[in-house]
Amino acid sequence: MYELDGDLLMVASDRISAYDVVLPTPIPDKGRVLTQMSVFWFETTRHICPNHFVSEDVPDEVRGRALRVRKLDMYPVECVVRGYLSGSGWREYRESQSVCGIELPAGLRESDRLPEPIFTPATKAEEGEHDENIDFDRAAEIVGDRGLMERLRDISIALYVHAAEHAAERGIIIADTKFEFGAAPDAEIVLADEVLTPDSSRFWPADDYEPGRGQASFDKQYVRDWLDESGWDHNPPGPELPEEVVANTRAKYVEAYERITGRSLDG
Repeated sequence: MYELDGDLLMVASDRISAYDVVLPTPIPDKGRVLTQMSVFWFETTRHICPNHFVSEDVPDEVRGRALRVRKLDMYPVECVVRGYLSGSGWREYRESQSVCGIELPAGLRESDRLPEPIFTPATKAEEGEHDENIDFDRAAEIVGDRGLMERLRDISIALYVHAAEHAAERGIIIADTKFEFGAAPDAEIVLADEVLTPDSSRFWPADDYEPGRGQASFDKQYVRDWLDESGWDHNPPGPELPEEVVANTRAKYVEAYERITGRSLDG
């Protein structure tokens, strides 16, 4: 993030992180995918919520992977919406049959579709710390305004439902996603950061979806899985990624972008 003539310049790196550790090996075109996919969603969700996107008028050296965005007073919670039971939600469900204080039906399997999307906020961790799932009451305490937190929840779910329906038409399941919001002088709730990208969401190919197991994915879960198999202990520094993992990860990111947006990354 850089200051730019009263706005902010938000640059997406080709580096990839996992388990809160930035890995040393870049993924070519990853920054372009994250930026251009965010632009697509900013353009197509304005009817739900205003966003911080100003333009792609950025310095030449970062063109294509950077945005000019508004400065906001950011809210200190991550707004996570889950439509399927996976990741930390699945782990929490196995322990308590609930996720972030929301009771769920008994007998759900890993990757099952939930009866309806649920809002499962998380703390924004300090650098080097892990985000922590919290319940709605705790999120309201952190934000300091329960009514505002209810509006953040409702907008987050509306954004997720809109995006999930769009992606489903293109053969992709959005299992869950994370939003961040801030306030501007002219709007209480403004969508910020990257939006509905492979880094902030779980994207699954619909034609391979099968509840009861982990899913193939278009997101960085593929990298996490390789890291788990490598024996890395999740502490920095992260290991170098093999060429095959880099190439496969790039291909997944690009395919997700092109299928969801109907646009070519190079066109």
